[in-house]
Amino acid sequence: MLQARKILVLRFSSIGDIILTTPVIRCMQLQLKNAEIHYLTRSVYKPLLEHNPYIYRLMGFHQSPKEFLPQLKTEHYDYVVDLHRNFRTLGLRFRLLTPSASFPKLNFRKWLLVNFHIDTLPNIHIVDRYFEAVKHLGVINDQQGLELFIAEKDEISVSEFPINFRDGYGVMAIGAKHYTKQIPPELAIEIIRLSPLPFLLVGGKEDHDKGEQIHQLVPLKSQNICGKYTLPQTAAIVKKAKIVITSDTSIMHIAAAFRKPIVSIWGNTVPQFGMYPYMPRNEEKSIIIENKELKCRPCSKLGYSKCPKGHFNCMKQHNPQRILEAIVKLLDSSH
Repeated sequence: MLQARKILVLRFSSIGDIILTTPVIRCMQLQLKNAEIHYLTRSVYKPLLEHNPYIYRLMGFHQSPKEFLPQLKTEHYDYVVDLHRNFRTLGLRFRLLTPSASFPKLNFRKWLLVNFHIDTLPNIHIVDRYFEAVKHLGVINDQQGLELFIAEKDEISVSEFPINFRDGYGVMAIGAKHYTKQIPPELAIEIIRLSPLPFLLVGGKEDHDKGEQIHQLVPLKSQNICGKYTLPQTAAIVKKAKIVITSDTSIMHIAAAFRKPIVSIWGNTVPQFGMYPYMPRNEEKSIIIENKELKCRPCSKLGYSKCPKGHFNCMKQHNPQRILEAIVKLLDSSH
């Protein structure tokens, strides 16, 4: 077993992926004697980790991780844990000349599933694969799940929302980086109409118009807050939600970090990629909705700006009644 005290963790993006690294950070800090965990990411994602008590030093680069190379060399790390594993992290590891390890990305197996629908992927969540990078240190998964720490200054009072939201609300993530992961407006509207709870619509500034489109048709049961709050503030809003409706996007992982009941609605991607809600001791709080009958799924491991087939049936064929049943089941079990 390797001995390491000062450890550098590499994960440059994105929101969900960084949150998925938090169990590794916690377990290293708690299981390694006097461990000092340093973490390098993009500066835009630093707010996700700024209040994590297990990180000794958090660094964020703007353009390239090479900005920190001279500084990193002076730290004389005992070990580098690469939880990104791309050409840039490989280059950084090579230049640091420090013992290091990474995890299996399984990209070839994902390629087989996308292009030939041959599924050879193991039923292993990416969090458990991340732990492959620290097994030589003797670190094991404590099964406590994800974590996200919110500063008091980022807490949002429910008094900011309409009065009918103050007895309880749901959060619906209507945005995603790729169109083929996004919940269509017409589906969102039907879910909100049927739901016993009102919903806060969350997303980026680019999702504001879509949020308005939904809100105009269900004005009493929705509130469009896309682009209104910072990432930590949005996370604080998710933390107080009764339930979260989301596609395969960052809000799903934020919700899992707070052990929220989650209905995840899947489009062109599939849970087999290992990125479904990670709540190892609260699996009953997650219901996955996907169209398993479509032969064109998955069409990508990430997503597209439009459906390659032109129909977008992976999202448009979802039954709102089935989603309502999932919502009611989770709400009933959480009482």
